[in-house]
Formats: sequence, structure tokens, C-alpha cells
Amino acid sequence: MNDSNHLVIMHEQQAVTTSLQVADAFGKQHKHVIEAIEAKLSTAENSALLEMFQESTYQARNGKLNKMYYMNRDGFTFIAMGFTGQKADGFKLKYISAFNEMEKSVKAPIQLPSTPQEMLALVMTNVNDSNAEVKRLGNRMDSYEDNMPLSPGEYSFLSRRVRQRVGEVARGFGHLSSKQRGQLFRDINQGIKQISGVDTRSQLREKNYEGVMAFIQDWEPSTATKTVLRQYIAEAE
Repeated sequence: MNDSNHLVIMHEQQAVTTSLQVADAFGKQHKHVIEAIEAKLSTAENSALLEMFQESTYQARNGKLNKMYYMNRDGFTFIAMGFTGQKADGFKLKYISAFNEMEKSVKAPIQLPSTPQEMLALVMTNVNDSNAEVKRLGNRMDSYEDNMPLSPGEYSFLSRRVRQRVGEVARGFGHLSSKQRGQLFRDINQGIKQISGVDTRSQLREKNYEGVMAFIQDWEPSTATKTVLRQYIAEAE
């Protein structure tokens, strides 16, 4: 089975893809794919367009149910028309191939088992295929969730904790000027970038959040930073 088969699934006896799979394949944020779908639905003038999309939900790792959409071939075509570029065209072709293969398999004549042994073999094959698909989709969902950017609320809280922790450490040195506090901010930000492998805090992802928050809680400035601050204080006395 080639990779394109994973782009299209069967849902309620119809070949469909999902807004999650489209976001993943085209490198889009899922919320932007949702916005594109709902923009189409809000201007729908006939029921045919409404039948291309079916609202549903999926369970995030934190247990929260988030919105997603199923879409058939026509719905995918409506959304994908807005995706441009050579890379996007390549994914469109993969989706077209996947829809064709899925629809071809649905139309193929079904060979019913004729003996108890064949029936048992068919049941076991379906169970194994279903388990493998659930595991694969679970892994992809975990990867998708992990690589989502921090929400504005999470980013704001993280920044507030950085300021709070710097303030706690600064009090141990007595009165520090804004420039001297800047030494502490540089130190803690350097540590955050080092443990998470990013160049700026804005690049942090969901998978970094818990580790960074634990680092902030335990952070102490480096020996070099402490030495520089003590030098500042000694010169001011």
C-alpha cells in the first residue's frame, strides 16, 4: 500500500478525507483549514455544497473534543483550489490518486467467504488492519498535537512565568537596574532555547511546553551571569 492510501479513508460508505489530514499533508495549521471550510459553507447557495462537508470532532491528547470536518472528493477540490505552488500541486495529485484508488476498491466485486475457515481468516484480517490503522492515526495525531504552536494563552503564561522567575532571582542580588536585569533575561532565554532546540521563544511547540515550564521553575543563572552581576554591584558601591 502506498502512502497516498492514507490520505483517503472510508466513512459512512463514502471515500473521504479529513480537515486534519489535509492540514498535515499541506503543512497548514488545522484552524486555517477549518476557517477555509466554514468560509465556503457560510456562502453556500445550494445543498450540494453543504453535502460535501460533515462536521465532526476528534479527541486531543488532553481529552478535549476539538472540531474537524470530513470532506468528500468534491469538498476537497473546493478547499484545495486555494492551495498553490509546486509542492501543493504534488499533494493534490496524490489526493486525486488516493480518491481514485479508494473508489475503485469500493466498486470492485466482493468475494464472500464460502467456508468457516475463510470467514475466520477474513475476520482476523479486518481486525489486524483496523488495529494497525488506529495505531497509525493515533501516532499521526500525537505528532500533529506535539508540533502545534503554543496557543496565545500558553505563550502569554510562559512569558509571565519568565518575568516572575527573573524577578525572584533578581531580589537575591538586591537592587538591579534594567540593564542588569537584562543579563538575567538573556540567561534564562538562552537556557530555554538550548533545552528546546529553537532559535526564538516564538518557535516553541506544544511538545516543548511542559519541559520549558519545569526549566523556568528550577532555573538559576549561570556562574558567568552571577559573576557579571556581582561585578556591577561592587562597582556601584
